[in-house]
Amino acid sequence: MKVFGIGLNKTGTSTLKTCMKLWGLKHMSFDLDAFNSYRKKDWIYLKSICDAHDSFENWPWALMHEQLYVWYPDAKFILTVRKDPDTWFKSLSKHGRRIGPLVDYELFIYGYAVPDENRQAHIDYYRAHNNKVEDFFVDKPGKLLKVCWEQGDGWPELSAFLNQKAPQAEFPHSNKTPSLYEQLEQKYRPVLGHYRRVLLEKFRN
Repeated sequence: MKVFGIGLNKTGTSTLKTCMKLWGLKHMSFDLDAFNSYRKKDWIYLKSICDAHDSFENWPWALMHEQLYVWYPDAKFILTVRKDPDTWFKSLSKHGRRIGPLVDYELFIYGYAVPDENRQAHIDYYRAHNNKVEDFFVDKPGKLLKVCWEQGDGWPELSAFLNQKAPQAEFPHSNKTPSLYEQLEQKYRPVLGHYRRVLLEKFRN
């Protein structure tokens, strides 16, 4: 079984990732190479990544629910949401101020690299994404679980949906402010990804 987290960033995707890892699933989170492949519609490469992993969240997986369902009709899909759109936007804005303009992926997704001055556009996107996901799965019972950690969802909902026994660990809430190392890693991840691809090309040649 494959499990796809298809909520937008800053909706509790890190918590979902921790849950999947506590279940021992081979997990794939944000991946710049995969995201760039999504932009180029390189479905062959993306399918190869999906075949090699069990669970997913963040980019580009949150944008691919229709294609993922075609590939894996038996998969489970989890839509993480915040308690309201404004809470989500405040979290996204704080994230943007912390790590700087998000030109690699958020500019492509939302149309803006800096959320602060474009509140309504982001909230409209958030609502449209969630509505699109729910509309797509409305006639596919048992395939979609919508969760909000802030409203008390946790192991019981996930365990029942995935038909898995809950781990012994306390339910994780992985929404703390990242360490300085994590902030720097997030900020410079696109640059590091670029040089990684350059080095790989050199070795291939």
